[in-house]
Amino acid sequence: MKITAENNKLTIFLEGRIDSVNAPQTEQEISEAVGRYDGYDIVFDAEDLVYISSAGLRILLKIQKLRKDPIPVCNVSRDVYEIFDTTGFTEMLDVRKAYRRINTDGCEIIGKGFYGTVYRIDPETIVKVYRSPESLSMIRNEKRLAQTALIAGVPTAISYDIVRVGDSYGSVFELLNAKTFNDLLIEEPENADGIIKQYAQFLRMVHSQTVPSGRLESAKQQCLGYLEKAAEYIDKDLYERLKAMIGQIPEQHNVIHGDAQMKNVMLRDGEPMLIDMDTLTEGAPIFDLQSVYVTYSAFGEDEPDHSMKFLGISKELTEKVWEDFIRYYFDTEDEKRISELRDKITIVGCIRFLYLIDLITDHDTELFRLRVKHTAERLAQLADRTDDLLLETE
Repeated sequence: MKITAENNKLTIFLEGRIDSVNAPQTEQEISEAVGRYDGYDIVFDAEDLVYISSAGLRILLKIQKLRKDPIPVCNVSRDVYEIFDTTGFTEMLDVRKAYRRINTDGCEIIGKGFYGTVYRIDPETIVKVYRSPESLSMIRNEKRLAQTALIAGVPTAISYDIVRVGDSYGSVFELLNAKTFNDLLIEEPENADGIIKQYAQFLRMVHSQTVPSGRLESAKQQCLGYLEKAAEYIDKDLYERLKAMIGQIPEQHNVIHGDAQMKNVMLRDGEPMLIDMDTLTEGAPIFDLQSVYVTYSAFGEDEPDHSMKFLGISKELTEKVWEDFIRYYFDTEDEKRISELRDKITIVGCIRFLYLIDLITDHDTELFRLRVKHTAERLAQLADRTDDLLLETE
């Protein structure tokens, strides 16, 4: 019998038929595995189980009686699930049906995030495939976050199915007649002004929505975590000044997406909506506006073709998004104010950018060294002429 034991979890793979003929041998093998990994959490994987008799069910019940919490029996086929259900074992064990399998080969990629890739699998449906095989908890958490945002008044999509994609899992969404704002920029560059304006105004609306206290993690605390990672690339005095400025930003319950680039905003039937909600937090808008700087300015500074590779739009157009976004979001033509706002947002953006490149870029490359050098220099320059990171939105 195949087993795996890692991260304090023992997975026992049930295969073929378990009936009165092989039940004694099966029980012995399971008991030996449980005894060898005493104290481990137990999971039964039934993906390759085609039949289980009452004799096999009694084996699982014996193991269950040794444990306080219900033991998960995962990837159960429809026919085998019916056996568990008919015999009442779904009340005694945590029996979970197998997930539908889909193939994303050849599907259009409409977005890539830190945790996974979003594919369009047909004109009406998209699936977000997580990189980690251990992603079910992340999928369920993203669904919870999306529901929290929807209740708060933020238009978003809620996953209606979980599927298997290779060795990983994915969330399925119905998005009929929907395109990302990034798609719109690619298809209609001549309408960039209107697209950027609608994008900025939509994010301002999102940031005006609030959630009950404690429902989401703090964006401010998350940013302080980014600063801790960035500390190795800046001097101690600058680190302390930045930490103090972030500390002055009050905790707020406003909705913060966390990666509010145009690939994560879709237009469906003329109405904008957010997708990719696994980064949702609460806090001051500056903690979301930094992602506009990171996507449309920071990444392209030392890699001019990044915007074309990642976004499919020219460097000039990405620079326009960053330049025009501030005036539309804050509804101002005051160049002095725009410059001050841009400086503050850039400071928070540089902190997150240092965190990201440390995480995803090969440290032995010239590109990494240039990015660290230029970002650290920019942080020092901006901190010298900025007193605080508070944004006046009125």
